[in-house]
Amino acid sequence: MEKKNSSYRWIVFGAVLFAYFLIVSQRTAPGLITDQLMKDFTITASMVGLMTSIQFFAYSGLQIPVGLLSDRFGPNGLLVIGTLLNGLGTVLYSAASNEYVLFLSRLMVGMGDATIWVNVVLILSQWFKAAEFIGLLGFAGMAGNLGSLLATVPFSAWISASGWRISFFTSGIALCLTSILLYFVLVLKPKQLFKNGSETKKPQTKKREKTVSILKRVITTRQAWATFFCHFGVMGTYVGFIGSWGVPFGMHIYDMSRSSASQLIMYGLFGAIIGGPLISWFTSKREMIKSTYLVIQLIIFLSWLTFFLFAGKPPLFLTVILFIATGFGSGAGSLTFAIVRKSFPLTEVGVITGFANTGGFISAVLLPFLFGYVLDHFHHAPVNVGYHYGFVIPVLFSFVAVIGGIMIKEQRNEQTQLSVQTNGR
Repeated sequence: MEKKNSSYRWIVFGAVLFAYFLIVSQRTAPGLITDQLMKDFTITASMVGLMTSIQFFAYSGLQIPVGLLSDRFGPNGLLVIGTLLNGLGTVLYSAASNEYVLFLSRLMVGMGDATIWVNVVLILSQWFKAAEFIGLLGFAGMAGNLGSLLATVPFSAWISASGWRISFFTSGIALCLTSILLYFVLVLKPKQLFKNGSETKKPQTKKREKTVSILKRVITTRQAWATFFCHFGVMGTYVGFIGSWGVPFGMHIYDMSRSSASQLIMYGLFGAIIGGPLISWFTSKREMIKSTYLVIQLIIFLSWLTFFLFAGKPPLFLTVILFIATGFGSGAGSLTFAIVRKSFPLTEVGVITGFANTGGFISAVLLPFLFGYVLDHFHHAPVNVGYHYGFVIPVLFSFVAVIGGIMIKEQRNEQTQLSVQTNGR
């Protein structure tokens, strides 16, 4: 029985998406307690931004190494280890007694998180046929957005009822248990079902290519940089904002409670939940991904520009529309990896996925810190002034995505893809 024809692949799909759901919820949940951390630990806005940035810095810095390791040794073990590390970091976060422990815990979470998406893409590549891949990426993105949705009103209500420490401790334990589930589903059970080997191993008939050669080829390939720029502006900008300043924005600009402000994030996540599968379905029916992606990138750019043009305080109804639009656009992030899968051989999907994902999370590293720095700089001005100039950052970052979209060279069909893989990019 082949893996790509087995019914067991749907159990793998469900387990991997459940892990991704939980992990993404803890990627953005700290944004709910930004003001609480500033009060409890007597730290500034820029310090909170730096703490968020450290998490994403660890994530982005490890994307290419994780991609190389996944291509070489397989994705299953790395996904199990990453989920466990994420859970342990979240438990430590819940017990933090000072800002140094907070920094360490978010570093651990970032390191664990770094193993997730690259290996999700590789696992789906191994267990599912190419024709199924784009649509399933959309559902994987939806699972992540549902995790982010969990980290809005539901998690905010839980924090209000039980306190932030209990909420994060319980979430950390759930992640640790999920790592055990993944070990059973991805490692132990396939060994019993598929006697010829559970991993997709590369033939050992030719000498393994040096890592330096692989990296050199990646950084000199236009298509790789196109995916890097796309993810920098589409995904990283949105994740960086909602994970740090989305809730404070609602509280400071519109005088909302934490729960009400988290609803703004929820609107954006509803857009993302709808956008991921819908955009993936639409593009899977077309030969050309580039044109669809460019339209989405322009929508995102114009949405952030509108925040800036309204001096950081659009009418509330328009703000809701803009959050939905940017969320819907972020759902197109899966198209980055559809392009990777179409443009590169399977033996390089891990490292190219890591490279593209690095772009998104470099953006997510920079935005919280830079935004917090701008807010601190305008601390004595009216509150909307800081947000007004802060929105320059996502405007510029989202424009980078438009540049990436223009750079894409799309492979029109599988035959073209095979030709590219044979003759070199």
